[in-house]
Amino acid sequence: MEGGPRTPEDVFKEFKARRSAILKALTTEVSQFYQQCDPDKENLCLYGHKDGSWEVNLPAEEVPPELPEPALGINFARDGMKENDWLALVAVHSDAWLLSLSFYFGARFGFDKDNRKQLFNMINGLPTIYEVVTGVVSNGNGNGNNNNSNGNNKKRPPIERGASNGSGKASNKPPFKGGQSKAVRAPRKEEENESESEKEDGSEESEEEEEGGGGDAVCGACGESDGQDQFWICCDLCEHWFHGKCVKITPARAEHIKHYKCPACSSSNKRSRA
Repeated sequence: MEGGPRTPEDVFKEFKARRSAILKALTTEVSQFYQQCDPDKENLCLYGHKDGSWEVNLPAEEVPPELPEPALGINFARDGMKENDWLALVAVHSDAWLLSLSFYFGARFGFDKDNRKQLFNMINGLPTIYEVVTGVVSNGNGNGNNNNSNGNNKKRPPIERGASNGSGKASNKPPFKGGQSKAVRAPRKEEENESESEKEDGSEESEEEEEGGGGDAVCGACGESDGQDQFWICCDLCEHWFHGKCVKITPARAEHIKHYKCPACSSSNKRSRA
């Protein structure tokens, strides 16, 4: 890349500029950022540019892209999570993107072991975007402090993992009840039969299996009932089931969703508020 950074100091200077841009989007300009991340739009990414500006836009069309791309589809999880949790999740992915971008340049410009170590040490001297957004540390060049005594940063809680089984992992049967998002693999017919048997014994687990639907569950997006080994997720409003891939929700992302709203319910709620 012509005119690109060539030394660890150059790469770090660009890292700081992009980091500053993303921090603006997630803190002082968070209202604009939130509005631009419309779940009804296509997969969107948060870009921090080396001139200090930020942008929410579609990913690059070229494959492979010229530079590493940020996390894809950040807008889809916006309405299914608490705002603080969603911002913290975007912050984590932004940290990962900035690191990948910096070490991409390191590889591109042939940094040796000492240069890579120097670059990492400079980056590691700054708080992560996640630490600043969640209020763990202040946005300084040092180690920060947990008391956030300067009052300039709103303290945000860390991401809550909403799985009732305490493991924070996706399950093969619905671990979520009481309004929490039901994210599971599609229930099989043999599971339905097992559920009926347990129901006769008065087992609570049978209620969860029954709540997950039967072997003929139909995806509310594509209308297909196949994909029994695929990841499925249930809308907490309309209670329709969807293939995770159809609504662009992965098992990892579902762990962070407290109340999932499908695209149709998100759109109807938005119209009712207008």
